[in-house]
Amino acid sequence: METFYIVLVVVLFALAISDLIVGVSNDAVNFLNSAIGSKAAPKWVIFLMASLGVLIGTTFSTGMMEVARKGIFHPDMFFFSEIMIIFLAVMITDVILLDLFNTFGMPTSTTVSIVFELLGAAVAVSVVKIKSAGGSVVMELYKYINSEKALAIITGILVSVVIAFTVGAIVQYIARLIFTFNYKRPMKYFGSTFGGLAITVITYFILIKGMKGSSYANIELDSGITVQNWVDQNSGLILAYGFFFWVILIQLLKWVFNIKILKIVVLAGTFALAMAFAGNDLVNFIGVPLAGFNAFKAWAAAGATGADTFSMGILGGKVSSPTYMLVIAGLIMIITLILSKKAKSVIATSLDLSRQNEGSERFGSSFAARMLVRGTTNFNKKLVQVLPGSVSRAVQSRFTAIPQNNLNNPDVPSFDKLRASVNLVVASILIAFGTSLKLPLSTTYVTFMVAMGTSLSDRAWDRESAVYRISGVFAVIGGWFLTALIAFTVSGLVALLIAISGNFMIFIFIALAVLMVIRTHFFLKNRASKKIAEEEDTVKDEDAFEEIISKSTKQVVRAIVLTNQIVTLGIENFLKEDRSELNKLQETCRTFSLKTKKNKDKALSVVQKLTEGSVDTGHYYVQMMEHKREMAHAVHYMLNPMIEHIGNNHKPFNKEQDIELTKLASEIDSFYNFVLHSVKEENFEELDSLISERDKILEALNESEKNQIKRIKNREVNTRNSQLFFKINSELESLLLHTVNLVKSQRDFITFTRKTK
Repeated sequence: METFYIVLVVVLFALAISDLIVGVSNDAVNFLNSAIGSKAAPKWVIFLMASLGVLIGTTFSTGMMEVARKGIFHPDMFFFSEIMIIFLAVMITDVILLDLFNTFGMPTSTTVSIVFELLGAAVAVSVVKIKSAGGSVVMELYKYINSEKALAIITGILVSVVIAFTVGAIVQYIARLIFTFNYKRPMKYFGSTFGGLAITVITYFILIKGMKGSSYANIELDSGITVQNWVDQNSGLILAYGFFFWVILIQLLKWVFNIKILKIVVLAGTFALAMAFAGNDLVNFIGVPLAGFNAFKAWAAAGATGADTFSMGILGGKVSSPTYMLVIAGLIMIITLILSKKAKSVIATSLDLSRQNEGSERFGSSFAARMLVRGTTNFNKKLVQVLPGSVSRAVQSRFTAIPQNNLNNPDVPSFDKLRASVNLVVASILIAFGTSLKLPLSTTYVTFMVAMGTSLSDRAWDRESAVYRISGVFAVIGGWFLTALIAFTVSGLVALLIAISGNFMIFIFIALAVLMVIRTHFFLKNRASKKIAEEEDTVKDEDAFEEIISKSTKQVVRAIVLTNQIVTLGIENFLKEDRSELNKLQETCRTFSLKTKKNKDKALSVVQKLTEGSVDTGHYYVQMMEHKREMAHAVHYMLNPMIEHIGNNHKPFNKEQDIELTKLASEIDSFYNFVLHSVKEENFEELDSLISERDKILEALNESEKNQIKRIKNREVNTRNSQLFFKINSELESLLLHTVNLVKSQRDFITFTRKTK
């Protein structure tokens, strides 16, 4: 029996390593976004500061480990075998959930997951235990669940979201009033004070408030008092000396090495936030395995007998976590941070929702967001009417952003260092404060909501983008509730099945978790390959003119190939009534439409780049994007009615119609092969021949419509047949016209861009 539980403990730690790798890959952007987004330092410096923060932060997480042992349930009410079922259900569920959330790109929080998984598994095992004893679940469940502490944790997570948004907004508003967007001059006079104050506040919350739960708290000094007591007795002096030390050091670095003050603050904030993250979130990954290890040691010390009768009351007391295990976990987090491709990626939802500049929005608008924006706009109008004009103008002058088209300005506030500093400092303080209270906050949502609050104060949410940004915030918070519900349900179900069915179910669920991780690895690898292939033709701001031409040609080639594929295969499979192949084409059509939309949304930044020359060629590029978009619309409006016709089991086209459409598809295929050759070779001298080929197909379409009218007169076809036939012809005609116009725009764009640039 002892060997069996040794295997289970090993399994717990194996799952913990998997959790650490996936969790850090997901959460690393929380403390990297601001530093990398504001380009405060080279990436290796940022990663070094974050790695040091993570390593030190792990040693401050000892106090948080109590959450896994006794924060959600009363361990003295469970036996060793039951507590192991709870811990295994939690870790198996966590791996499966993270796997699913990563696969579908759903917003998640490792803290929320672990808390509700513990709650779900504990409730399930408690129900089985109560029912086995013939008791009442309603009357006795409270004895097993630490409802007071669990409610405090859940409330803390909820309240932290509101507090993070509010504090972030207030601090950013004050900072912007003082320093404005053009903060170079104010920084000369107040920069060192701002930096010293920021780092001193971080020191207070992370060192002084966070010391209580660290591995160093009970170390005795030569005087006989503990480190914790010494820090408590001298906290005032530490803060005072710390403030003056940082002010002087920052000013000296500015004078001697000309290091920008905000860079120092951002790097210090990155270190602090990484440290706060490790101190708070490490429990999410290794808290449960450590609790299981402690339970096993207690059971083994008692003789390793009676797993079904040995009480786990020992977990309710103070149990120290081995420092070496915390350090090992920290090293795994650092290795993941450095090597993980996902951790290196800084393309996060928070950046899309908090950026200062324009661009395509990740989320659509919602009714709630529209109502909120409308109400806020009306309130702001009334407030402006009440306030004196001088006050309104003074405030407005402090929030006037530097023009985005000023390419030579180093302080363009798409995500400036002042906001990055506030993001990092406020988030690290809030997380460290929550850690000192032993509340496992969601670092994902604290950092996210702080970023949202600072972006609101910075007026990044203007009337053009506010409704989309607020909809995005609602979507993320909705994802939080979904995470909690799924985590509670799945964990409870896994624990219930193991408790009822026996130990063999443990290995079934472990095998399931392993299979899902392997499946997701290949799925994500395949998706990453597709994404790289799709981004090959995406125009970037730093691209040179010749590169823009090359990528625009790739976009046109892609559009031509996909259009030809959808049209010819669509007609062929429609006539064969092959529903499955039509559905595959519908997915291709959807991908094509999405790609053309992204290209069109990106057109503004490309046009700004193209206006640098003496002659503007941006309008040709816009025309190309418009024609591609219309081509995507045409194939969509042609394909969907065909799929609907087949799906509703309507009568197929007659033989004469089949012959006409088959011949038409063949001619269109030849036409698009001609177009593809012309675009690839930039052989635009053959454009007249191309137009001639198009006109022949248009004549064939007209002839086909005349034949259809004859069939209508002879009552050979019904209304649905005619509507679909005319719809196909109409969209094909539109498609051919936009295709030739696309080639013309491509020709003019290439010719005049090379000539003038």
